[in-house]
Amino acid sequence: MILIVVKFRTRPEATDSFLDEVADFTAATRAEPGNLWFEWSRSVERDDEFVLVEAFKDGAAEAHVTSDHFKAGLAAMKPLLKETPLIVSREVEGEGWDRMGELTIDG
Repeated sequence: MILIVVKFRTRPEATDSFLDEVADFTAATRAEPGNLWFEWSRSVERDDEFVLVEAFKDGAAEAHVTSDHFKAGLAAMKPLLKETPLIVSREVEGEGWDRMGELTIDG
């Protein structure tokens, strides 16, 4: 699968509404056949930073980045951001989360 993590820093006036502004893009991406997950989180260290963790089945990422909703999502996001997002994108084995063996919880 393709595993992608992106950090977005927002302009002060856009921080509180950012997730609402990207809601259509989020819903459309989650509906893509090859999307495994597309999850937003907010940084506990920076109020203006949102972290997106997303994954796609092998071969599905190209359809995502060439989709109309991707282009519209980027256009909607750009004026809300104060700097270029940071990204890590890697191919990894599997198609889902594994349990963490070092911290097994019984029960």
